[in-house]
Amino acid sequence: MSQTLEEIAEQLHAADKKVQLIYAFNGTGKTRLSRALKNLVAPKPENGDEGEPSRQKILYYNAFTEDLFYWDNDILNDGEPKLMIQPNSFTDWILKEQGQDRNIITNFQRYTNERLTPRFNEEYTRQDANGNDTTVQAFCEVTFSLGTGGDDAAGNFKISKGEESNFIWSVFYTLLEEVVSVLSVAEPGDRQTDQFNQLQYVFIDDPVSSLDENHLIELAVNLAGLIKNAPPELKFVVTTHNPLFYNVLHNEFQYRTNNSTYRPRDCKQYRLVKKEDGTFVLEDQPNDRPFSYHLFLMSELQTAIRTGQIRKYHFNFMRNILEKTSTFLGYKNWGDLLPRTTDGSADPYMARIINLSSHSAHAGEEVAEPDEDDKRVLGFLFRHVTENYGYRPLEEQPND
Repeated sequence: MSQTLEEIAEQLHAADKKVQLIYAFNGTGKTRLSRALKNLVAPKPENGDEGEPSRQKILYYNAFTEDLFYWDNDILNDGEPKLMIQPNSFTDWILKEQGQDRNIITNFQRYTNERLTPRFNEEYTRQDANGNDTTVQAFCEVTFSLGTGGDDAAGNFKISKGEESNFIWSVFYTLLEEVVSVLSVAEPGDRQTDQFNQLQYVFIDDPVSSLDENHLIELAVNLAGLIKNAPPELKFVVTTHNPLFYNVLHNEFQYRTNNSTYRPRDCKQYRLVKKEDGTFVLEDQPNDRPFSYHLFLMSELQTAIRTGQIRKYHFNFMRNILEKTSTFLGYKNWGDLLPRTTDGSADPYMARIINLSSHSAHAGEEVAEPDEDDKRVLGFLFRHVTENYGYRPLEEQPND
């Protein structure tokens, strides 16, 4: 049954599971779902008062988390680019009070490059535009340098967007490690801080930007271990569009952890689907087997072809299926799976349609609605792949 994101947030809240794992395509509404859960867990007072900050009850890592960080490129003064941290109580606590900058650096280098070094500023004084002295607080600026193998480092530079996302995740993950450590102390009066005593939820959306497979697996294993060792009153919702990340987490959550209260039944797994009318379906996923991504894509394609609702992104699905199938069957190129012409070569028209429809050099050229010829090609290719490369009819395949 279709639901709004607010209704799905209520369903997640009522499930009373330690961890709920959700697979969804990008653009489905994962970030909006995190906001809907936040509004449910920590609603704003109706009388207009500010009330308690929502972060006392729910922490979330998503697109809004990255808004706490922004670049000062200092182009006018030809200065070095600095990643600025907007003032907030949690980064102040983890950096200033707990002195966890070294652990943040270690976590960041683990997933990027051990020679790529973030450096947090110490407190200093500078002159503003009017010539007045102003104090710059410690731990509000980060510069990045690349070690050359000795004590020297290449000059500070602006890191890539993927590296920036990994750095922000490293800050959040280090904070999360400390939160779990604090809440693992049974008696609230014995904890080093009381600011997490009301914390109920942690919502994590796709912390896997620009990671290679090895680092992605490492991140998933580390995160699953931390979640399983967290106290039972702290609940987690993890969403992702990455099938490998989802499956690694799935496998990790099927096993108990020594010296923790976690049990596999404490995990619930879903797939979030956005319908054409703007509503959503949260589909249960079985816990006894991982998510078969290629079968999910096949199901999505079958539905689009049957209903005539073919969009540009469905050609990406087809290319992804061709790539995965060719790799599994030992072909050198996905084009080897295409129908053959009379001379035995792959049909160049079909290869061209898949290439042009699944990749575009200019965003302005994107057209959501393919023409009728392209739709027929997609339908033909779908039937060709399912009939010639060992796929069972989808209605015979288990639901994932």
